[in-house]
Amino acid sequence: MHKQRIMLVDDHEVVRLGLKALIERRSDMEVVAEAATATEAVIKAQAHKPDVIIMDIRLGGTSGIDACREIVANVPGAKVIMLTSYAEDELLFAAIRAGAAGYVLKQAGGQEVIRAIETVAQGHSLLDPSLTERVFAEVRRAAKAQEVSAFSMLTEQERKVLLLVAEGKTNRDIAHELHLGEGTVRNYVSNILGKLGVSNRAEAAAYATKHNLRDAL
Repeated sequence: MHKQRIMLVDDHEVVRLGLKALIERRSDMEVVAEAATATEAVIKAQAHKPDVIIMDIRLGGTSGIDACREIVANVPGAKVIMLTSYAEDELLFAAIRAGAAGYVLKQAGGQEVIRAIETVAQGHSLLDPSLTERVFAEVRRAAKAQEVSAFSMLTEQERKVLLLVAEGKTNRDIAHELHLGEGTVRNYVSNILGKLGVSNRAEAAAYATKHNLRDAL
């Protein structure tokens, strides 16, 4: 039977001892290495090639993020679970970008840690349930920012004109609704086409729909 090879990284020995005692109760898991610093973690990960690394996100005042990034890049198949005492958004997203497979709060119970190891060892990602909404909120925020940036080259008035174009309104309709002259609307439409790099109103309307113009207003 293949045992899951685990490495523990924490600058507090008592934490490593607790985790080791928890893990070694399992017949299918073994602790093959321990480290107290980010530098030591990278060296030992390359030497022992563990399947799963449980690493404190803060190591002696420094971050384990860089160590995570280096290990993921240089130790094929290694999965890193970041362990932290505090749910800090900045570190959470930095850990995800660095390639962490899991992010667990230290307040988690022993069985939750074991379940986290099993989950990432099977190739899945895992996030502490209390942090899930933060990730979804960030995804929504990023999507919103992307939508807004898709129209950043347009003035507020041009966006209003484009929205009406996307609704199928004629220049006369738009002029009436926005209290503008038809000639002015034609100029706006021409500028919009040029800025978006499209050839006609239909393409401009498609662009507006694709990038959710209404949400960007």
